[in-house]
Amino acid sequence: MYRAQEIESFDLPELQPYRTMRRQHEHRQQGIFVAEGEKVVRRLLESSFGVVSVLLPEKWLRDLDPLLRARPEEVQVFVAEKALLETLTGFSMYQGLLAVGKVPPLPTLEEMVARSPQPRLLVAADGLSSAENLGALVRNCAAFNAQSLIVGETCSSPFLRRAVRSSMGTIFQMPIVETPSLIQALRSLRERGIRCIAAHPHADGQTLSQASFTGDCCIVFGSEGYGLSQAVLAACDEAAAIPMPDAVDSLNVGSAAAVFLYEANRQRSRM
Repeated sequence: MYRAQEIESFDLPELQPYRTMRRQHEHRQQGIFVAEGEKVVRRLLESSFGVVSVLLPEKWLRDLDPLLRARPEEVQVFVAEKALLETLTGFSMYQGLLAVGKVPPLPTLEEMVARSPQPRLLVAADGLSSAENLGALVRNCAAFNAQSLIVGETCSSPFLRRAVRSSMGTIFQMPIVETPSLIQALRSLRERGIRCIAAHPHADGQTLSQASFTGDCCIVFGSEGYGLSQAVLAACDEAAAIPMPDAVDSLNVGSAAAVFLYEANRQRSRM
């Protein structure tokens, strides 16, 4: 269900999350996030995530009416001209749709492992500072059947607006574990018999196709500029590299994740 209200300014207290989109640390403290774009907002409305409000031009209200009516909570819908919406972002918005969602309670590592069917395929991230790259990693996890993404303490939040947008809303279906210590999380996985495989461009002697992804495993990806930290690399069972020409030393983490997860799916399809 929803309640629609036309607005001509952003003075209402309920619009505060939209006015403060660039202060995303405050949003996380409040347990909320901003979804942007038609597909992302639509997938938020289709999900089990809580929805606080939606801000959109009138033409989109007709399209989203069935989804809004189907929501279990009452969603505040603010209708505004696209030109007014663009004053929030400071740039031209092609679609002009925004929404505020609630970050759900996230599972612990133990809960996530218990819920994941075998053979488990997990992904972990170390030092990803780019929200766009983290969102792309979420999207690849969803596309290639990863059961969960473990986000280390040195990463950006996957619920930053740009991360949610880059994930194209797949974050609403991907279980996320935020750990205060990635190294401890990897040790805990190994104690449970889950092999931790580092995606490392300089892995000695083992290429991607030589690694085995058929059993319980967690693939660990590093930062955009420096790869995996030495401590995280040491916490893994082994490392594997994507074979590339000497002139290319690494791939963007989104591209690397797609290659690794495709190989994991290829091997598992032959079981």
